[in-house]
Amino acid sequence: MLDARERKLMRLASGLPDVLSERTYNLLLGACVLYGFVVNALIVWGCGDLFVRINIWAFVVVYLVCCIVGVLITRSPDPVMSFIGYNFVVLPIGALTSVCLPGYGVDNILAAIVVTGVVALAMMVLASIYPRVFARLGGALFVSLILAVVAELAALLMGYPADIFNWLFVVIYSLYLGYDWYRAQSYPKTVDNAVDSALDIYLDIILLFMKLLRILGNDKD
Repeated sequence: MLDARERKLMRLASGLPDVLSERTYNLLLGACVLYGFVVNALIVWGCGDLFVRINIWAFVVVYLVCCIVGVLITRSPDPVMSFIGYNFVVLPIGALTSVCLPGYGVDNILAAIVVTGVVALAMMVLASIYPRVFARLGGALFVSLILAVVAELAALLMGYPADIFNWLFVVIYSLYLGYDWYRAQSYPKTVDNAVDSALDIYLDIILLFMKLLRILGNDKD
């Protein structure tokens, strides 16, 4: 059975509405990803104290609801709706980031940003050079991610240190970034697909950044 994304791609492939050039498509994709990080930076800079005061359980519930709603909205074939859904994910992640970052030093944050940028660029280049390799990674990465999450939770529940899993997640998210870049280049070059692909790549990068920050930084909490 085809999932929603696959059905959407079949519809787009049949009509190819608003087809863009490869350069325009990638510029739009990159602009959407950059927009997400700019919004996150503005939230961290201007609203950090606000979200710290919110009840933790209310914060978690609103965060999860917004992200789920955002992902569902991005399934729309309308690029405007997809961009609205993208914001439903970007805004709560910005709020979460504003709560987490104060636990780390500025030097560690900057180092994590630089390393994340280098890794992201390297994975995109590799995925462009070896698309067939990354095309085979989807199922293996999904299973690896689920197993890593379960193993980390089990280690935490049994009282064992789970820091070693941060390195495993860095590898998984890095490969996911390359895989999602490969998928972005294989989709029809439409505005809606650029926005949808931007969400996938944005999430890969932000998750990679947070794991690198935990490795490089000293969490005060």
